[in-house]
Amino acid sequence: MKKMLISLFSLAASISLLAEEAEPEKPDLAKLSEAFGHMIGQNLDSLGFDFDMNQVLKGLKDSIAGIDSPLSESETVSAITAMQEEEFQHQSDKNLVEAEDFLATNAQNKDVIEVEEQKLQYKVLEDGTGAEVQPHFSPLIRYTGRFIDGKEFGASQEDEAISLDETIPGFSKGLLGMKEGEKRTLYIHPDLGYGVSGFLPPNSLLVFDIELVKANAPQSEETLSTNPSESGSDEIALPDFDENRLPAVR
Repeated sequence: MKKMLISLFSLAASISLLAEEAEPEKPDLAKLSEAFGHMIGQNLDSLGFDFDMNQVLKGLKDSIAGIDSPLSESETVSAITAMQEEEFQHQSDKNLVEAEDFLATNAQNKDVIEVEEQKLQYKVLEDGTGAEVQPHFSPLIRYTGRFIDGKEFGASQEDEAISLDETIPGFSKGLLGMKEGEKRTLYIHPDLGYGVSGFLPPNSLLVFDIELVKANAPQSEETLSTNPSESGSDEIALPDFDENRLPAVR
């Protein structure tokens, strides 16, 4: 490790010396302008609704030309907030309809078992033979989480223990009765999932493929976080969401 650190410091020093000795390279204005446009575009996209790009370009040109904006800064911020709220509600309503339609259709599958009508379903992929998960347990599991379109939003990187008393209702109810070694798919209505909170799209139906490693496993204090807005650990107890990796199960 010491040799590795020395090598890294040597490399960093060499790069620094080369940067000092090299003549500054004149930026390519065309590339820089295009790249700056990408930065603006990424920021626009992050706001969650589609702008009229012709008007955005007009605003840029008018601003450079000294022409007044049609809205003040505070009015612009208020308008953006209103647009975001409208888009959020639209997406929330749309996802809820899709979730309920999916569950209604899925309930017709003879392999699907309903725990709560139109709210929570599961399908056994592989039977287990070990101990069963009971209320208040902290099962050790492996999982993959995805939306109904198949897109994954998170997966365990290792065996993870979750407290049934600290997780979402879809998990605390959907894991009951699982036997060690069993593999099960859960279908969770947003009312028993994350609803409109967290970083996932609002009112998303959640599909979890789960393998039960151990019916009950001890937990350390750090696995008991239930704040859905914090990021840093690798999640699901409510869970703590990381926008880059969603979620890991706690």
